[in-house]
Amino acid sequence: MAFRFRSLQSRIVTLFLVLVVAVQVVGLIVIQRGIDNNARQSISSELANGSKVFRRLLEQNAQSLRFGARLLTRDTAFVALVGNNDDSDRATIESALANSGARIKAALTMLVNGERQVSASTNPAQAAALEQQVLGMLDQAEAADGANGMAIIDRRPYQIVVMPVKAPITIAWVVMTFPIDWQLARDMREISGLDTTILTRDAAGSWLTVGTTLAPQLAQSLPARLQAQAGADGQPFDLTLGESRYGMRLLPVGQAGRQSTQVLLARSFDEATAEYVRLERWLIALTLGGIVISALAIVFTAKRITQPISALALTARRLEQGDYQQPVHSRRHDEIGALARAFDAMRAGIARREEEIRHLAYWDTLTSLPNRAQFLVLLNQALQQAQHQQQAVFVLMMDLDRFKHVNDVMGHSFGDALLQQVAQRLQTLLVRQHQAAQLARMGGDEFAVLLPAADLAAARQLAAAILRALETPLSLEDQTVDLGAGLGIAGYPAHAQDGETLLGMAEVAMYSAKLRNDGAVIYDAALDKGSAQSLSLLTELRHAIERDEFRLFVQPKIALKTGQVVGMEALVRWQHPQRGNVFPDAFIPFAEQTGFIRVLTRWVMERSARLCQELEQAGYHLKMSVNLSTRDLMDQDLPVKFGDMLQRHGQSPQSFCLEITESAIMDDPVRAQNTLALLSAMGFELSIDDFGTGYSSLAYLKSLPVNELKIDKSFVLNMETDLGDARIVQSTISLARAMHLRVVAEGIETETVWRLLEGMKCDQGQGYFMSRPIPAAQLEDWLAQWQSPLLEQRAAAE
Repeated sequence: MAFRFRSLQSRIVTLFLVLVVAVQVVGLIVIQRGIDNNARQSISSELANGSKVFRRLLEQNAQSLRFGARLLTRDTAFVALVGNNDDSDRATIESALANSGARIKAALTMLVNGERQVSASTNPAQAAALEQQVLGMLDQAEAADGANGMAIIDRRPYQIVVMPVKAPITIAWVVMTFPIDWQLARDMREISGLDTTILTRDAAGSWLTVGTTLAPQLAQSLPARLQAQAGADGQPFDLTLGESRYGMRLLPVGQAGRQSTQVLLARSFDEATAEYVRLERWLIALTLGGIVISALAIVFTAKRITQPISALALTARRLEQGDYQQPVHSRRHDEIGALARAFDAMRAGIARREEEIRHLAYWDTLTSLPNRAQFLVLLNQALQQAQHQQQAVFVLMMDLDRFKHVNDVMGHSFGDALLQQVAQRLQTLLVRQHQAAQLARMGGDEFAVLLPAADLAAARQLAAAILRALETPLSLEDQTVDLGAGLGIAGYPAHAQDGETLLGMAEVAMYSAKLRNDGAVIYDAALDKGSAQSLSLLTELRHAIERDEFRLFVQPKIALKTGQVVGMEALVRWQHPQRGNVFPDAFIPFAEQTGFIRVLTRWVMERSARLCQELEQAGYHLKMSVNLSTRDLMDQDLPVKFGDMLQRHGQSPQSFCLEITESAIMDDPVRAQNTLALLSAMGFELSIDDFGTGYSSLAYLKSLPVNELKIDKSFVLNMETDLGDARIVQSTISLARAMHLRVVAEGIETETVWRLLEGMKCDQGQGYFMSRPIPAAQLEDWLAQWQSPLLEQRAAAE
């Protein structure tokens, strides 16, 4: 399992620390191996030199023995005594032998007479043991004026020197022995610095330590260890004694029958590397110090790198939360500084664009007045303050008379200039009459005034002043325009308790004023026949959202030529706890009138996105059609809201088709077209719903980014019997094809209509013949069972 770092700083520190430690450890290993190799070479050289030194030492001992023996053999008095061959001189001869041997530290001095028999000795027992070997050396000694040899007595080695006694012929031989024991080993240790061990080996191959400079506990285990170390004669080898490792070399010294004498030279690795070990300890201390210093430097550097990045991450989180005010400061001139400056430039750019978007969302671009969304915010704030201070708040809604006619006759640019002049005149009036009042453009030719902390008399007075100001003709581009307005008044707490309802009541009063041509009208329950019911219905609609009483239904769209399901239209049903299923006709018009339709549209879009996500997971890729109302198109923030919903469910706008009616476009064409253009730029497809039932479709069709025309079911239902309806459908399909638009027919209830539409090259259709609207939860089962009736008939015919 891979280790996961929780921060960039820990990643940097760990990586570089591992690299530093690895380099130091590798360095130490290389140094350690160098020390070991150097020690091994040094020990090998010392052992080779030690072998030469020991042989020279033996030679010196032999020369010392020869010298001592020669002095004795040339002593006139001694020669005379030997030549007399008188037993009475035996004690004197033995004394001379002992004194001469003592001078050169000989272990044994003896005299062999001319008859080749031991006649005197300083150690009769050793003399008897050496007698046979000495007798074998007499001829060599006589011929060469002396002979050397090696003897092993009781598994202890001795050097032997035999010198003839001549007067002038050989009359006897003097024999001297020198022990090869711990004394010689000690001398060797003092001369060469090597531990020296004298060993003998019998015919069975067992070793015996004669003398050694090694510690007793080490020397005790040496024979057994040598017994296991086969084939090491003359060649350096390593051997571990106790806790120390030694470099060793066996040096053959002499052979006596089947017994041999060997010298083991040893050099301790610990002693050979003592100086290096001290150096190594210093290196380890320096390495550890270097690692600590490197770690501190790495941590410092990592912090220098990661702290600015952490600060940038914090800035990014603030940006995510909508805080664009705190600038990003950096005095660095490296890449981090460049990144910080780029971040600050991005922050400033986002803040600027956010402000522009906010301004577009809450301010009218034509008149620079608050729009409907901003007016509602201001209204709710005023209502909260009024509740605390027990004051009244009034809303004045007005709709200009004859503006649509002016707009159609004089053109949109003239109409826009006219709206700007109206806004300027009203703003000037409010500054003069009531400075606390707030003017807003609600869309099209509708304006509203928020009048906080006022009474009904003040509202009436301001309404009268507004009407008088609007009755004064406007001069624009050498044209004089007479305008008037219908004005409605509604107030808190008399008419409504919340902003949306209060605004709706003011609109009801405004429409009444327009119908009566009565100037200003104060809201009254009698103006709205179903006022009480309407208020109750609005409350129920809000509760329905909170309690999840709405249900998403869908009606499949079928490709008429292939019979394949290519899409579906999202529909909403209300599962009322008391009334049961409530059909859209009972609440959709009211929702559009009060503005609640915007909440309902967002609910449908959210559930549709969720359904598309579930269908994609099941392997179905269908285009979802969602209806938009006039109120939706007036919401300039709608594209942002839809984008957030799709992002939450991992959907793209290309999977959706937004259906709009002709009347929705014509209520406020400029604003509607702006919203539709934004939605189209995001990737949403657009469809004209109920095409053919309006009056100005063709005027806007060429300028709208539309992808689809949807033929109203009123033309489709009876087209098999009504030739007029069939011709309208045919001409609509031809128009759509000429404009490269997709055509969808709704209201297909018979096979004949399906066949007629297919023959007319209609692309898609929906209706009860294919499927009634079905709950979204049952769509997957329906899709699994669906098979086109026409395809079944064709298969049967074949």
